[in-house]
Amino acid sequence: MLRKLQCFLLLGTVFIIFFAIVHWDYVRDGTFYLHVASSSSSLPEVPTSMTSSEHRTSEDSSRSVKPNLTIITPHLKHDLGPNNLMHTMQTSPTHLKLCQAHRRRIIRELCSANSSLNFPGKLKTFDQISSKALDHLIVDDHHGVIYCFVPKVACTNWKRVMIVLSQNLKAPNGAPYLDPLDVPSALSHNATLHLTFNKFWRLFGRFSRPLMHNRLKNYTKFLFVRDPFVRLISAFRNKFALPNEEFYRQYGSTILQRYANISSPPASAQEAFAAGIRLSFTHFIQYLLDPQTEKENPFNEHWQQMNRLCYPCQIDYDFVGKLETLDEDTEHLLRILGLDNQIHFPPGYRNRTAVNWERDWFANISVADRRKLYNLYEADFRLFGYDKPENLLHK
Repeated sequence: MLRKLQCFLLLGTVFIIFFAIVHWDYVRDGTFYLHVASSSSSLPEVPTSMTSSEHRTSEDSSRSVKPNLTIITPHLKHDLGPNNLMHTMQTSPTHLKLCQAHRRRIIRELCSANSSLNFPGKLKTFDQISSKALDHLIVDDHHGVIYCFVPKVACTNWKRVMIVLSQNLKAPNGAPYLDPLDVPSALSHNATLHLTFNKFWRLFGRFSRPLMHNRLKNYTKFLFVRDPFVRLISAFRNKFALPNEEFYRQYGSTILQRYANISSPPASAQEAFAAGIRLSFTHFIQYLLDPQTEKENPFNEHWQQMNRLCYPCQIDYDFVGKLETLDEDTEHLLRILGLDNQIHFPPGYRNRTAVNWERDWFANISVADRRKLYNLYEADFRLFGYDKPENLLHK
């Protein structure tokens, strides 16, 4: 009798373990990950709560979320070490779909008129946005794709991909480029090679808006974003830390005059660097915070707020990728588009401007100015699910 009881207990245990394996994806810290069956690459609207920088970014968002389902996000990959099981968990199709559903839901809720988050242009309709301001939306009619590019967020490589998809550029052998990595970097930024929404009026006249709406309704729309402060650091390093004549003449000399007390700055970046005159990150931040700056001209696209380049409150993006999870997100997106066997995203990207450098870069920026800067970019932090940098905003 005792042996029979032991056998039943053993069989029961095996059954429970088998049941758990089939119906649950992962277990970590006592939290189970419910497997959501899906026969397609669609992005499910599954309520989740996330950890790290994927956490709820506002009280508005948190109210509609079930608190008992926790998802480990790809953002934690670099913190968790080289654990193959953890990597599998982070890159599983189920997890990636849940992650996308979460990112899109944050945007939808914060764009609601009932949300406490307010920022310029939030309640505009798409038709209230000028055609000129839609120059970051690249359209590929061959594959039904719209990509909103954000400078300093892997846009060079994504533009290369769009050129390959559109077949608008011929290689030296006369055939269209097939490998994005073969597309010259400089040519990827050639605006004449991309069909963007701002060109629709010239091409289609009064039919331009209906054609835009048709594509927005039927095409797959995506963008990639990045931690706003890290993106600013990257823009400064790229445009001002080394001699850049275009940016020096357009911005650098003015910044030196106004914020570095140099009444007659050198005529060129080369001369300025040779004389030991360099624009500091502090000067750059002062320029951004000066109300006069935007009164004179809009921000340059390299430091313009991401939401003011891509209009997430007016355009319902199907996919929101992040530079911090570029590899996983790119693989997932290409799979959704059915291009994973056709397009190989250029490898070798390294996030040289790391988040943990922020404290060093902001060391000479006053806490008051850091808070003002956060207010300037708060919409980007919250819309795209980035943690508020509390360690920078307090003494």
